Amino acid sequence: MSKFLSDNAAPVHPKVWEAMRAADEADNPYDGDALSSELDARVTDLFGRDCAAMWVATGTAANCLALATMCQPHGGVVCHEEAHIEVDEGGAPGFYLHGAKLMLCSGEGAKLTPDGITALIDPIRDDVHQVQPHAIAITQASEYGRTYSADELEALSDFAKSRGLGLHMDGARFANAAAFLGGSAKGAAGPVDSLAFGFIKNGAMSAEAVVLFDPQQADLVKYRRKRAGHLQCKGRYLAAQILAMLDDDLWLANARHANAAAQDIASGCAERLMHPVEANELFVRLSAAEREALRAQGFEFYDWGADAARFVTAWNTRAEDASALGKVIASL
Repeated sequence: MSKFLSDNAAPVHPKVWEAMRAADEADNPYDGDALSSELDARVTDLFGRDCAAMWVATGTAANCLALATMCQPHGGVVCHEEAHIEVDEGGAPGFYLHGAKLMLCSGEGAKLTPDGITALIDPIRDDVHQVQPHAIAITQASEYGRTYSADELEALSDFAKSRGLGLHMDGARFANAAAFLGGSAKGAAGPVDSLAFGFIKNGAMSAEAVVLFDPQQADLVKYRRKRAGHLQCKGRYLAAQILAMLDDDLWLANARHANAAAQDIASGCAERLMHPVEANELFVRLSAAEREALRAQGFEFYDWGADAARFVTAWNTRAEDASALGKVIASL
């Protein structure tokens, strides 16, 4: 079977396993170990600006812990109506933010723009009867595999600052976006205030990073992390995964491989694409009969509504499988 269900289903990269085995020695518990202590410096070096970085076990926790530094319980977080924090996190933002509201905005390709946000929040501005925005959350790459350019990020940051709003980035597929945009972590993040730096979809086992570009927020997040049940006793195993992914830019090499496989598939179905392919996800118009034909030939994927499918490539997607899928779709 050729699996294109989700990059979450991909195996752990061998270099990550090696790093975890190398960490299998006694060290200080929680985040007091030598590996966890490296994270701030390594991530600061990667992004070229001061930051604090800490591990958590899930992207949901990374998003919510970061947003909790920006949004009070009576406030709101502006996000796309199809954002992961709205559609796929089971109400976790409301839980972590003690009831703060998600304020849903539309936008092509699951991306936000200053104009779209303005249209949402200006009609309720300074109305005590309405929840007021405290932060903006964007996804890089977006839920439809679209990326924010440097100019788009700059415009959103300028807008957020002009309104006194925090700007958070959900980076579950941040590596794929960075690979598409030229390979710069700094460029793909732009001037956001915080980032949920995703590693699990890209070859790690159980580690994501909360990156705070205001290091003074770190102490607040550390206490919230403990309260939320994410301060793991043997945190060195999570730190080991993140450091292994950063070593020799493995995070970027894995993403480039996945992106290349997605482009190979796209070459066989360009006329059917619902969105440009800018990361490792493809949304392809296919009838029920066509999807059944693909499954009969051993391809696994998720339906996307009544007349489309989603295909996701990963760091371990075989080139021959991607090429075969593209050719089969082209032949339908």
